[in-house]
Amino acid sequence: MTITAIVCAYNEARHLPACLHSLLAQTRPPDDIVVVNNASTDATAAVARAIPGVRVVDEPAKGLVIARETARRTARGDVLAYMDADCRAPIGWLERVERRLEQLPDAVAVTGPYRFYDWDWVGRALIRAYDWLVAPPTHIVLQHIFHAGAILYGGNFAVRAAALAQIGGFDRRIEFHGEDTNLGRRLTAIGGVAMCQDCWVWTSARRYVAMGKRRVFGLYVRNFWSEILRHRPADREHLDVRA
Repeated sequence: MTITAIVCAYNEARHLPACLHSLLAQTRPPDDIVVVNNASTDATAAVARAIPGVRVVDEPAKGLVIARETARRTARGDVLAYMDADCRAPIGWLERVERRLEQLPDAVAVTGPYRFYDWDWVGRALIRAYDWLVAPPTHIVLQHIFHAGAILYGGNFAVRAAALAQIGGFDRRIEFHGEDTNLGRRLTAIGGVAMCQDCWVWTSARRYVAMGKRRVFGLYVRNFWSEILRHRPADREHLDVRA
């Protein structure tokens, strides 16, 4: 099994070095690291190219899903492990992801939760409660009972390249919200999406800080159920918290 680690980055010069160095420090090193420089106007591309072992692909059309699809078409691995640029992987992340995919041959993807390195204790407690009390039963009911979709953490998932090709790649009609639910729903049609608590990564709470907890939770819940039930997100526009 070969694994390509993928980071899609728009104006992420500040967060990208920590993200990439966390990938380079893995106990199971990625076979390839790809950074998609997605129409950045800052030093994102230069920062990525300055780190040995990182391959940079320029995508001038701005958009998260566009960047993810560009990475898919460029990647060489059997498994594509996507992580957001403001994430930091614990050193055993890829090792755990690989083990899960080997243990679960019917699974086409593995996903795991977030832990926040820059948020208050209230936010961290709310997310941990969601990860342990809400997400697992929702995931089981949707995937194994109704076969309607899955919970997939968009900044932390690994998918078999063949499965992603089978569903036609990412849906580039989606701008931002609901893109992870869209992917989980479409993958569920051909195989399992394994939600594994031990495959977590660190990430930033910058969206919650910029927009407020209530507003962000509302956005995620609204777009999740809209994608599951109507097969399209509820919100087409999003706030760029890096602007």
